[in-house]
Order: sequence, then structure tokens, then C-alpha cells
Amino acid sequence: MFDSHVAVLLEQAVALVNALTDGEARGRPYAAPRGAELPAAIEGAVPRVAASLPRAVDAAQADYFVGAARRMREVFRAMQDGDVDAAAATVNDLLRDTGARPRLDRTGGEPWQMHFHGPDDSFAAGVNAGSATALALAVGGSLAGRLGVCRADRCDRVYVDGSRNAARRFCSTACQNRTKAAAFRARRA
Repeated sequence: MFDSHVAVLLEQAVALVNALTDGEARGRPYAAPRGAELPAAIEGAVPRVAASLPRAVDAAQADYFVGAARRMREVFRAMQDGDVDAAAATVNDLLRDTGARPRLDRTGGEPWQMHFHGPDDSFAAGVNAGSATALALAVGGSLAGRLGVCRADRCDRVYVDGSRNAARRFCSTACQNRTKAAAFRARRA
């Protein structure tokens, strides 16, 4: 399994992709927030513990988040399709563009924590550097197959499979139940 820090960063990547990219969610069209709604969506997707950086999100940072989320979606899609080379190329681009670099930081009396951004980086660069690094660790490690895209009809939300048997196929129990109900109705017909 992923260590706890990487798991948090992967869940952050999932939340950003699912919140900030258009598509379908649970059988319905999903339009990502835009304009004035975007900072609140970003705030909701990034856990409070995720960054030691100031959390103000201006228009330029919001655009940065949206662009990074779109590219992170490409990583999940490539992994779903079994195209590890494409996933790795996209992750490398994200790492380069975010300026990801490991460093230990300490805030106040807290223990040392691993961060992947510099002390002067913007909130957007810092958060996305952490997400890109977590995706790199997943794609470049033995758990690469744990990145997925929901297999339910009319849903393209992404997930990280944290199950013991690596059998997850859906972004949520709602999509799993919707798929099972449709299969049941098809068998009865």
C-alpha cells in the first residue's frame, strides 16, 4: 500500500481532478466550476494539512490548478488504458512545470514533514508539486495499477484503489450500485 503521506497526496490529486475537470459524474454531465466558484472548489479539494503555503487563490493560480488537474486526469486515463509510457511522460512534465523538489519543513513545534515545494512557491505550485510527486511515486512503483477511472456508464471520475485485493473499479459506491442495478435490470428483461 501507499504510505500515509503519499496516500494523502494521491487523494488530493483525485479530488482536484474530479472537482476541476469537466466530464460525467455518477451518470450525469459534470461541469467544473468556473470564475468566482473556482477558488471555493480548490479549497474544498485540498486538505488543510496539504500545504504550509498561504492559501489565497487568485485567477492566475486558479488557472494553474485547472491546467494541472487536466494533465493529472491524463495520467489516470493513461494508467487505465495500460499506457504507462504516456502516464510517465505526463508526470515528468508535471514535475518539471511545478518545480517539484523534496525538502523537509517544520512549522512551529510540529515534527519535520516532507514537502515537494520551496518556501517561496505559490499555493498552486506547492499543492500541484505534491500531487505530481505522488503520481510519480505511483506510476514509477509497484502500485501503478491502483490509479483508475470509474468504469460505470456515464462516469469518468478518477480514484486511487486502496483496497487489499486491488479490485476497485468505481469512483464511489453510488456508481457501483448504479452499475449493479442496471445489470440486474438487464438480466430480468
